[in-house]
Amino acid sequence: MIFAKAPADGAPRLGWRRLGVRSAELVPQARMAGPMPWVIAIMVALTAIALAAGLAIGNAVTSARAEIEGGVTVQLLEPRADVRARETRAAIDALKRQPRIAGLRQVPQAELDALIEPWLGTEIAAPGSTGSAIPVPALIDVRLNGAATPERLKALETVLAPVAPSARIDAQASWLKPVFDAMVSLQVLAIALVALLAFALAAAVLLAARSALGANREVIEIVHLLGGTDAQVARVFQRSIGLDAAGGGAVGLALAMVVILSIGRRFGGLGAGMVDSGALVWTDWLLLALVPLLSTVLAMLTARFTVLHALRKML
Repeated sequence: MIFAKAPADGAPRLGWRRLGVRSAELVPQARMAGPMPWVIAIMVALTAIALAAGLAIGNAVTSARAEIEGGVTVQLLEPRADVRARETRAAIDALKRQPRIAGLRQVPQAELDALIEPWLGTEIAAPGSTGSAIPVPALIDVRLNGAATPERLKALETVLAPVAPSARIDAQASWLKPVFDAMVSLQVLAIALVALLAFALAAAVLLAARSALGANREVIEIVHLLGGTDAQVARVFQRSIGLDAAGGGAVGLALAMVVILSIGRRFGGLGAGMVDSGALVWTDWLLLALVPLLSTVLAMLTARFTVLHALRKML
């Protein structure tokens, strides 16, 4: 049994070949010709970019936390240079005798001066300077073989108190906690954007499917009279919108890759440690490659359920 209806004035065409064997077209098949593929391309591009941002932020936070989890900074706040130098040597000797110290390093004075030069200038604590010079605390970078818990910090303070009374101990993770909290908030925002874009994609497909159903109502009624089922009609819509979603998804992913690689190259030029640690790994690229596939599946399922629901009310 063969049924075909030619378009009167550009309207969608339905071709029906032997019911139950294979259905042809209920909606136009000119790929990438209507607005739907381009809407899906935009949605996929934005979703991939938001997902890449969330993954990069997550990588940066995870790497930074792992790096500074056992990091401790010992500051020697003694203003007199000779006493400060003596306390620094005594503190280093006391820390070396501790069993759970993985490593330590005294930060050179030149490195400290370079760190604060942009804010305080070059004449910070020059030898022979009079009165106006600002004494810079000595710093010891300590690495513990585990997390810097409050108990371990208290134990270090007890060890250093007799030999370096001006010593102040801080966990490096506590300094960056506000930064980590802000980055986690941005990651949650990126995930929320991905969810909202998926919802917007489903809504766009739903509207497109309803519009196509309204335009082909008479044809669908004839198909039912000839023995066609709701599932067969829904499969036609599902296939057509799936092809549109696949084409739009491929275009959207390509656009997203251009943006992601361009932005990644610019951030890579900064040479910042936390930025470098946020680079995408191969599993992240695999997730990005799955975005158009998942978008196509979402579009097809949305179209199918929308058509089946509408047909139950229509007939």
